[in-house]
Formats: sequence, structure tokens, C-alpha cells
Amino acid sequence: MSRRWFIVCTVIAFAFVSAAAGCAKVSNSALVPRPGIAGIREAPQSLGTWTTKAPMPTARGTLATGVVNGIIYAVGGGYYVPFNTNEAYDPVTDTWSTKAPMPTPRAGLAIGVINGILYAVGGCCDVNGYPYNTVEAYDSVTDTWTTKAPMPTPRSDLAAGVVNGILYAVGGGNNQNFTLATVEAYDPVTDSWTTKASMPAARTQLAVGVVNGLLYAVGGHTLHYPTIVEAYDPSTDSWTTRAPMSTKRYGPAAVSLNGRLYAVGGNNGTSLSSVEAYNPATNTWAAKPSMPTARWLLAASVVGGKLYAIGGQTGHRPLNTVEAYSKP
Repeated sequence: MSRRWFIVCTVIAFAFVSAAAGCAKVSNSALVPRPGIAGIREAPQSLGTWTTKAPMPTARGTLATGVVNGIIYAVGGGYYVPFNTNEAYDPVTDTWSTKAPMPTPRAGLAIGVINGILYAVGGCCDVNGYPYNTVEAYDSVTDTWTTKAPMPTPRSDLAAGVVNGILYAVGGGNNQNFTLATVEAYDPVTDSWTTKASMPAARTQLAVGVVNGLLYAVGGHTLHYPTIVEAYDPSTDSWTTRAPMSTKRYGPAAVSLNGRLYAVGGNNGTSLSSVEAYNPATNTWAAKPSMPTARWLLAASVVGGKLYAIGGQTGHRPLNTVEAYSKP
């Protein structure tokens, strides 16, 4: 029996997901409790607001984004058919433009940016339905792609973070292992990969954000829809468990903003609009204003102190929605 590409298998395996469900939005005028420390509340004026921006030309989930010189590049993704699409968003003009397509169409890939070069790693799937170990680098100055050393472990639905010029590819899954704890590090100077300490919890469709030199892996698929948060210290090659999120999420996005780790959207049986932020200093999570649009398998990037939530899916419907969060 022929294999279907891995990201579709994931969707089918969880086909109970509602096609257009959303979560209730948090009012900017409400006091929002902070999970982790009993009774502590955050003042309304500190919550921030969401605004709608110009839509992405190509609606898609399972994409990845990276920022180079203040421009957000939205790469790959798809639904049933993987895309090689590369579209660039300028937050200053609120406009999109089309760039050179990625050589290998892929969904469920991850992206890291090092010294102005965008690295697209992994994703799904080849003609036989297997995830890629492909690594391709995009130079926005020349609008060209080059092939780099392949990742040791082929996988899709992984996440990536960059610390001190090294890209860390975390988790994901493949046809041999539905969930992986694998962590591999790419050095663009030597164009080589090394294996690092595995995550304590194997998972796919997780998100990664970097705050103060530590890499945080949040949510994803395990046997359940976890609230799990684990932090990786590259200097010691070790993982520690941190305070869990208040909401179970797979397929969320994660970014660093103002010294906090933001977990955005996702799914726990229904598409989520909720957002929460982690404070590493206190090891606590605080609820933030919800996105206007509930979605999962989205991407997020930060430019100029604003968080941009891009694309994704509401249920199984791909989106071109772009919404920006700013905190006073």
C-alpha cells in the first residue's frame, strides 16, 4: 500500500479536529490571571492588542518563517500538496512580494536564520511519502538558494532555534518513529551537523523559542496534547523541565518577545486563538489577549517589537491571515 506524505497522516490521525472552531477571546479590559503563582494578576494596560495586517498571498499551514533585515520570509507549507512558495512581508509598508521558490517543496519544515542567511531544514515529503533531511539556504540579497549538508535524521513537523550561530533542529517525526526526541545542531561555518542531548519527551508538531540563550521546546504531540515545556542549555548540552503551559497545544507557534516566551495558537481538539507568555525569571505563565483568528500549524516571527502570527489552519482550512500583536 502506498504511503501518504507524513504531514497528511498526522492530520488524518487526528481527524476529530473541528473544521472551524475557535476559543473565546480575552478582553483587553479584563484582569487576566497568571498561572504558576496563585492569585497574581496582570494589569489591563500591560496586556497589548492585536491588529489585522495584509494577508499572505498564498494560504497555507505547516509553513515556517524567518526574519532577515526586518523582512519576514514565509516559506513552504501546504495541505495535501507541499509548497516551495517563498513570500516576503515588509511590516513597514504592510505589503507582500514573491521571492525565489525553495528548490524542494516541503511542508512541516523548520527555519533558522544565521548571519542574514535563512536555513530551511527537514519537512515532508518525497515521492515515496518519506520526510526529508534536506537543508537549503536562502540569501535574500541575491534571491538565491543553495543546498547544504543534510540533517542526519530525516523528519517533518520539527522545530528549530538558533543560539550563538548554531541552528538546533528539535523533535519531529518520520515514518519509522511517529514522535522523535532527536536534537541535532548545524554549524554553517563548517556546514556540518552534530548530535546533541535528546529532549526528555519525544514529540512532533512542537514549537521552539529562544530566550536569553536557552532554547524552549513547548507543546506538541506525545501520547496526549501536552502542556509540557522543556529548556535546553547549549553550553551544558542538557535539558530541564519548566512550568507547564496552562493550555494543551499541538501545532502552536513560539517566539521570544520582550524577554518572554510566547506560545501562540495551536490545537487541543479544536483550533485555538489563545496566547500565553512565559517569564523565565519566575518560571510562570501569564495569559495574553487571544488572536482574532483561531488557528494551528501557523508560524510566528517578531519584528520591531511586534509579534506577527502568519498563516496556519482553522480546523482543516488553510489560512492566509496575518495578525500582529504589540505590547505597550
